[in-house]
Amino acid sequence: MTKKRRATDMKPASTEWTYGDDGKARILVVDDDLHIRRLLESALVRAGYVPIEATTAAEALEQAKNGAPDAILLDLGLPDRDGLEIVTLLRQRCPAPIIILSARESTDQKVAALDLGAHDYVTKPFDSEEVLARLRATLRARIEAQGASPIVLAGTVTIDLANREVRRDGKEVHLTRKEFEVLSQLALHPGRVVTHQRVLAAAWPHEIDRRIDYLRIVVRNLRQKLEADPSRPALIINELGVGYRLMADN
Repeated sequence: MTKKRRATDMKPASTEWTYGDDGKARILVVDDDLHIRRLLESALVRAGYVPIEATTAAEALEQAKNGAPDAILLDLGLPDRDGLEIVTLLRQRCPAPIIILSARESTDQKVAALDLGAHDYVTKPFDSEEVLARLRATLRARIEAQGASPIVLAGTVTIDLANREVRRDGKEVHLTRKEFEVLSQLALHPGRVVTHQRVLAAAWPHEIDRRIDYLRIVVRNLRQKLEADPSRPALIINELGVGYRLMADN
């Protein structure tokens, strides 16, 4: 398959996206730390990806425009430009999903990066296998978004977005309207972190005071209905201070 891209500069990037002619995804690694780059590149090669690298924001923007990456692993602590600013600029130059890899543990930084268009956030130090798992989920979601199935599978749970139907072990589960709206927001982004604010805005669009307590109550109820062990959730995962992630199979 070949990549189809429109010439873009400061305009929003085209959403058309496929792998390169060799069938391997090209992953842009943006980090000024040589050790981190080598660690990631070794893991990527073993997993069958083609790594390309950049050590500065300027190089990252050039590679994003001309290197046709399929995903971007981005460190926020670059020497020549603010990390959050580079997220916005990368989103303008290419449609590749962005996974943040950063030592910044601030919740505000994580939320800001996700709200600016990053698809996921992994805090350093990280396990390379976790990064690869997040990358696989991100690439899978990207492919499905081009012809997304309305059916999302998560363990024994089936979520039919088109018919607003949820089943567990083949049996229909009754959800309230708010429960389904929250679950559907997570199901629309399987494997990705969805911020509290994004879910609140979708499920309570007309509420001025969107309290996170409302969301926590709904998530607790969803876990009671869908999880095998609600006290140890494996389906709806809490990303502390940031949001929730649906651990979907597809």
